[in-house]
Amino acid sequence: MLPLSLSDISLWLAVMALILLATSKVIIPYSTSFGYFAIDKQKMQLVALLLGASFVATVLIGLIMPYN
Repeated sequence: MLPLSLSDISLWLAVMALILLATSKVIIPYSTSFGYFAIDKQKMQLVALLLGASFVATVLIGLIMPYN
C-alpha cells in the first residue's frame, strides 16, 4: 500500500486538470466522434474545472493545516 500525502494528491489533481483542459481545447476543431466512441467536450471541460477546484481546495487545506 502506498501512503499518499496531501501534496501527492494535489499534484495529481493539478496534472490531470491541465491534461483534460488542454485535450478539450485541442479537439475542438475536430469531429466529436473518434472511432467507436464520442467525446463530449463540455463534460471534459467541466471535469477539468472540478479537478482544478479540487486542487485549489487541497492547497488551501495544506495552508490551513501545515504538515507536521
